[in-house]
Amino acid sequence: MHSRSTYLILAGSLASALAMSTVPGRAADEGKEKCFGVALKGQNDCAAGAGTTCAGTSKIDYQGNSWKLVPKGTCLSMKLPGNRKGALEAQSRDVPKG
Repeated sequence: MHSRSTYLILAGSLASALAMSTVPGRAADEGKEKCFGVALKGQNDCAAGAGTTCAGTSKIDYQGNSWKLVPKGTCLSMKLPGNRKGALEAQSRDVPKG
């Protein structure tokens, strides 16, 4: 019975550690905002629109309908190549055809 108790204690400790490891990520996201059109090809954070399904699926650099989390308040001031700017909503620019 002693080994079973030890096993249960270890399993409970592992479960607690795993649960706690997700908290900092959520807390870190609170100081961030979705910024559309700033991710490089394959580096978007998640689903945005046609041509994207989740993280890493953007087809081209600065795809207007894909987003990346950036520090809150910095999206609109980001300077990108070709006079592009970050946006708080999905954009129709630089969206792959088809």
